[in-house]
Amino acid sequence: MGKNSKKVLIITYYWPPSGGIAVHRCLKFAKYLRYFGWEPVICTAENPEYPVLDESNFKDIPDGITVLKTKIWEPYNLFKIITGKKKEERIHNVFLEEEKHTFAHKLGIWIRGNIFIPDARKFWIRPTANFLIKYLKENPVDVLFTNGPPHTNHMIAYKIKKKLKIPWHADFQDPWTQVDYFPQLMLNPISKKIHKMMEQRVFKFADKITICSESWKKDLESIGAKDVGVIVWGFDEDDFKSINEPLSEKFTISHYGSLGPDRNAKTLWKVLSDISKENKEFSEMLEIELAGFIGYPVIEEIKSNDLSKNLRLLPHLSRNDTLKRMHRSQVLLLILNNMPNVNGRLPGKLFEYIASRRPILLIGPENSDASKIIKSINAGYSCNFDDYEKLRICVLELYNKFKNKVLFSNTNDITMYSNRNLTQKLAQYLNEITKN
Repeated sequence: MGKNSKKVLIITYYWPPSGGIAVHRCLKFAKYLRYFGWEPVICTAENPEYPVLDESNFKDIPDGITVLKTKIWEPYNLFKIITGKKKEERIHNVFLEEEKHTFAHKLGIWIRGNIFIPDARKFWIRPTANFLIKYLKENPVDVLFTNGPPHTNHMIAYKIKKKLKIPWHADFQDPWTQVDYFPQLMLNPISKKIHKMMEQRVFKFADKITICSESWKKDLESIGAKDVGVIVWGFDEDDFKSINEPLSEKFTISHYGSLGPDRNAKTLWKVLSDISKENKEFSEMLEIELAGFIGYPVIEEIKSNDLSKNLRLLPHLSRNDTLKRMHRSQVLLLILNNMPNVNGRLPGKLFEYIASRRPILLIGPENSDASKIIKSINAGYSCNFDDYEKLRICVLELYNKFKNKVLFSNTNDITMYSNRNLTQKLAQYLNEITKN
């Protein structure tokens, strides 16, 4: 820590050994903040229920950093009892579960939406806020930083802000009441009102609000947030320095991460099926690689298109293994959620796809923020969800380039999306709200 560094308390539920994408927003900020005059102090959960674990994330924690941990009680055991799951099973995305059509599963989601507000980590709010208020009186910091979801993080900072008047930066990697799964929570009118009231508290009391895309910035401002800044997800150059993987010999179209019913690329599967029926060589070379938590409707749709022999399902991979496989793949598939707020959806994997420098095939609106970024750096192709003809043209063009061994590796400048440069942008916001 530099002697002139200011301190920022980062309140985050996700922290190593958490795996998955959610942990990387705060972790990468913490890794690089010292370069820009800020010393991060972390507050996280002592006994969290993470969907996946990845020990490799520990390497990004800065040496000598202060990490505070408070106990949390989470109701996932109750959800497991209701839905008949085993105690040792981990809960991933409840909207991807195969049992979602059962009464027990619906009951679990109803309880999640109407009882556990703002989310299932709500019981972490009061004890952590009380602990931090006492801690901060003896160990002052210059600013609070929270990231959500879970929006429990914001509610902890709200209580501290009211008590100690410390500047507060609230960051959203996903929206709150505007998030795509919000309507699926089966909220009653009172619960919906409480969610909106809590969200408005963040807008009113936070000194700075940021979100991860331009479209979602406008969405937040439309419901009362003021002067919202944008910090997109990014990639860490350090994660890619030692990767040197040979390309797959197959025409591999790969997707990494969860795929639910709202990201079931039915038109793409139809295109791949039709070309396979017309072209035996294409059928033999095609490999559809899906790694992570794949919803059963996606698998069934692929199988119904006679692509079972082309489908390769992989479990959740470690981060390092995922990045290696990205480098091996011929085409990286990015499917956006086919939901009303899709234009602002910038998945974290987009920037890691960009950093792996393999061609991207985006399924989603061509005026979406993700499509605009891909086009701006010539990183691949973008096709609307149901545009059969364009998808067919794109797939055939990619395949012909693959056959002729000219399927490009993108060489355009992408440094604006590095975690280090994005952390510099965060540091500038922190400087602004603490300059007085």
